[in-house]
Order: sequence, then structure tokens, then C-alpha cells
Amino acid sequence: MAENRHVDLENIQENQADVTNEKLRTLKGLVSTVISIVAIAMSIFHLYTGLFGVFESILQRSAHLGFALVLVFAIYRPTKKAAKEKVNRFDWLLMVASVISYSYFVFNAQEIQSRMSYIEQLTTFEMVLGFIAMLTLMEATRRVIGNTLVVLIIIFLAYGFFGHLITGELGHREFTTMWIMDHLFYTTNGVFGTALGISATFIFLFVLFGKFLEVSGAGNFFINLSVSSMGQYRGGPAKTAIVGSSILGTISGSAVANTATTGAFTIPLMKKTGYRNYFAAAVEAVSSAGGQIMPPIMGASAFIIAAYLGVPYMELAVAAIIPALLYYLSLFMQVDLRAKRNKMVGLKKEDLRSTWGIFKKGFHFLIPLVVIVVLLVGGSSPMKAGLYAIISTILVAAIQAATRLSWKQIVTALDLGAKASLETVIACAAAGLIIGMIGLTGIGLKFSSLIIELSGGILLIALLFTMIASIILGMGLPTVAAYIVQVPLTIPALTELGVAPIAAHLFVFYFASLSAITPPVALAAFTGAGIAGAEPMKTGMAAVRLGITAYIVPYLFVYGDELLLIGSSSQIILSVITALIGVVGIACAAEGWMLRHAFWYERLILFAGAIAMIIPGIYSDIIGVIVLISVYFLQKKGRKDLRIGHTNGAKEMS
Repeated sequence: MAENRHVDLENIQENQADVTNEKLRTLKGLVSTVISIVAIAMSIFHLYTGLFGVFESILQRSAHLGFALVLVFAIYRPTKKAAKEKVNRFDWLLMVASVISYSYFVFNAQEIQSRMSYIEQLTTFEMVLGFIAMLTLMEATRRVIGNTLVVLIIIFLAYGFFGHLITGELGHREFTTMWIMDHLFYTTNGVFGTALGISATFIFLFVLFGKFLEVSGAGNFFINLSVSSMGQYRGGPAKTAIVGSSILGTISGSAVANTATTGAFTIPLMKKTGYRNYFAAAVEAVSSAGGQIMPPIMGASAFIIAAYLGVPYMELAVAAIIPALLYYLSLFMQVDLRAKRNKMVGLKKEDLRSTWGIFKKGFHFLIPLVVIVVLLVGGSSPMKAGLYAIISTILVAAIQAATRLSWKQIVTALDLGAKASLETVIACAAAGLIIGMIGLTGIGLKFSSLIIELSGGILLIALLFTMIASIILGMGLPTVAAYIVQVPLTIPALTELGVAPIAAHLFVFYFASLSAITPPVALAAFTGAGIAGAEPMKTGMAAVRLGITAYIVPYLFVYGDELLLIGSSSQIILSVITALIGVVGIACAAEGWMLRHAFWYERLILFAGAIAMIIPGIYSDIIGVIVLISVYFLQKKGRKDLRIGHTNGAKEMS
């Protein structure tokens, strides 16, 4: 009977929330089978190129996007009122138009890449195909990403066509329609640029890898292991959410999707042990959002950043380790202090499965993650690492009969993997339209100059402008797209002001990631609020407090890159140790609890001391130590006085 009490992901059916995406169709019958065949073909195409090498740039990328467009028009409804169980005629027409236009790029890729761009005139047929390709991509963007990115595309296209009419520095030379179309679709400077290229190689295989893990039961293993190892401690379910969501989030790369899936399990558990509904939802959202900045995979976005930086992936992953640890340490401390304040206890030991027992049954799921790290450290390409991670998942799953993948499950993973990649594919391709226009018109350099001019050349002000831009863009776009759009716009301004390139790119990426928990459009927090039955805005504000460290650390690694593990060993070790202590201080200040309740002035002092500790530098460290120790003894004395007061009061009563 005890076995029935065990907390297990598979057995808590009543806690599963309905996270069905309202944008999606639920196809059945022959149409569903045909669309699944297209998705499977897309996955097989990428596995083939992973094994035998990629094709020419335009061929690889146009095939990748063509597959995605067909799937989008089949799966995503044009409006919320459209039928959910059938594909309408207009969508069939869009699928045919996508196939025709992008097939032209596939079958003529070599000729397109060898032509003299901007000099050889495009034919009328090629111009028409370009417009069809653009319109189908924009419609797919509207359905998958939303109106925000479409509006941005229209603004940049309008600037490209009519910007020559603008007087002053923001104007540019006149470009013909043929020139613009040539640049956007018949070169690798627009839609078929770097972003889509990375999506068509590295990222797709990592998304597919995540689906193979999911189908094999690895997700259940990570969650159950987190529950069994952390559940018995105070605030255990919240700590379970942090550990489990950080692992699954770094693989999935989507804060919203991760909140919806793992939150359906962790949020009810947190509520059950005493956490308020909004706080439980915020913990899950912050845990999931952090997966995007957590090495080794970082939701596959790290591959795009590394490509733009021109550095090996592992160099970027190593640089991101300490900021990610600081993020999760702060979150972990806050939920622990909240549990201590409210005198919470963990789950009963008899209700938990044996950690060792769970580990023995599923330890082999750690092997694919080890394979990725070993290959990347050894200098292999991310594409090869993703490919071998998939193969290793299939092989290690076969170790036990319970996890062994059948042919049906493998086909299911191929199907789900392609469909899970659609948001990234469309975001990267759509961002290519914007990047193309920025490159053609030169507005990127002008925008960077404008930032420097508005900031007066003061780095802190430029960073504030960049942070605001990153968060605002991230509210309407996936993190990847929000980052890509800013690469030519804001990052040059930061590097011109002396910021190290890796720090500048990570600064932008961090705040694009944080948009998922930052009101007024905190999508991950709002998703968690829906599961918890909590007020969305209250959840969003709680998420900001829980993720407070992530709003501070990017500024600090810009001013002192020791936190990115750059510098001498002694400087790095000292900076990391003091930063860890500082983050604990920030957690105490944010939660309002150290040894006892912290008064408002104690919280301010704690916060100031914590910041001083995190800022690299011996003098700031000394000030921070003095401040934090002072608050510690002040709290200790206050707790002692409070205890004596209670004792004297008890004596008087007696």
C-alpha cells in the first residue's frame, strides 16, 4: 500500500493541467497521417545531413524552411475561430505555394549561389517566387510567433523601400524592388542567413534530441529524481521544481513550454506543502526561464550566440556557468528562506521513492548529456554532438526493457521533434528579413551611433537602453528572435563603448530571456499562474523578485568579466566566492529574512552589501563583508532579544 503513496510524475493525474495550445489544430485521419509523414521526412532529412554532411547553404536552409512552412499551415490555425479538426482550402493553397516557391530554391541552389548578386537581373518569375516566399513566411510568422514580429518586419521593409525619402542621417540610398528581393532571398544575407543556417543544422538536432529523451521517459526520470532527492527538505517541492526545471529547461529552450509541462506537476505539489498559489507559479516560471541560460545546452540558443561571436561553443558555455549558478542559487535560497519563515516541512519520507532506486533505474539517461559535453569539449561540431546524443539516447534506452524504444516510439519522436522545431525555424527565418534590411540599409550602425549619442557615451546608460530594448522585444518574440534582431542594432554600440564581445552578447541574451518573467507580458509567469489558479500580474511580480539576481549579474559581468571566467585564476576565484556570498545576501534582502524577519532598513543594507560583494574588486568586497557581517550580528542580537522577551513574558504570565 505504501507504494501507492509515492510521489511519481506518472501517477498524479489529477494535477495535470490542460496546456493545449489554442493556436493548434488537432488533426485526425488521413490528413493527420500525411502531415506526420511530412514531419518525419523533415527529421530524416536533418539526420541524413547530420550523418553525411550538409548541402549547399541555400539548399539546406530552403529545404529546412520549406518543410516548416508546410507543417505550420497544416498545424496552426489562421484564427482562433477556425476549425480545429480540418485544414481549410486556403491553408492547402498556402502549403502548395510554399512547396512551389521553396522547391525552386532547393533545386536551383547551386546556380543561385554562383550567380553575381545585385548585378545579374532577376527574372520576373524569380521576383514573383520571391514575393510568394516572403508572404508565406510572414503569414507563418503571424500564426506561430504573433503580430509583433510581423509588424517589425513591415516596418523594416517599409524603411528599405522608402527610407531614401527620409532626410538626415536616418535616410539611405534608394534600392530597387529587384535589389531588395535579391538581397533577401537570393543571397545568404537575408532569410537564408546565419540564423536559419544554425536552425537548419545544430538547433534542429538538439530539439529532436529533446523529443527522444521525452519519449524514452527521461523527463519523468529527471523529475522523479528531483522529487526523491529534494522532497523531504523544507520547501522540498519548490526545490524539486528548481532542479527539475533547470535540467529540462536547458534541453527544451522554451520557458513557456517548460512551465506548462513540468509546472502541471510541480505547482500543485508546492501548493500542497503550503506555498501560496502565485508564489508556486512564480517559482516554476523562474526555474524554467533559467534553463535558457543554463549550460551545457542553454536551449540550443548558445549555438547561435557562439556563431555570431565566432568562438567555439564550449567557450561560451563555460563563460555562462557562473552567472547561471548565481541565478539558481538566489532562487534556491529564496524558496528555502520562505519555507523557513513559514515553518514549512518537506514531504513525508514514506511518501517518497528511494533516490538510489530511481537513480539505478534511470541513470543511463545521463549518458546522452555526458556524450554532448565530451564531444563539444573534444572539439566536435555541435551538429555531430546533437546527432550522437540522439543515437546514444536510443541505445541507452535499450538497456532496460521498460525504457526501450519501439519503432513506433522512434517514429513518434521523429514526428514530434519536427513539430517542436517550428517556432525556432520560423523565428530565425523571419528575423532574417529584418537582419537583411538592417544590413542592406546600414541602419544598424546608425542605430548604434544613436544609442551612444543618447547615452552621452556613458556605458551604464547605454546598458539601460539595451536592457529595456531586450526585454520589450522579448515580450513579443521568442528569445532567439529577440536576440538575433539586436545583434546588428545594440551590440555594436556596447562593444564600441569597450564591452567585451562575449559580455555584450550575453547581456542582450540574458535580458531577452528574462522577458518571459517580466511584466507586463511575462508569458512563462502567466502560464504558471493559469496552472496555479493565481492572479497573473501578482505572479509576474513575484517572479521578478525571485529572479532578481539575473537583472543584476549581467551588469556586473560587463564591468568585471571575471564572472565569465575571464582573467587570472586568483581574480576569478575571489570574484566567484564573493559573488556567491553576495547572492545569498540578495536572496535574504529580497525575501526579507535572514535569521529572523528583516526590517525595511535591514533589507536595504543587505542589498547594498550584497551588491558590493558581487562587484569585482578588493575594496568593494571589504565593504560588502563589513556590511553583511553587521546585519548578521544585528539580526542575531534582535533574535536573542526577542527570545528573552518571550521568556520574560512567559514568567510574568505564570
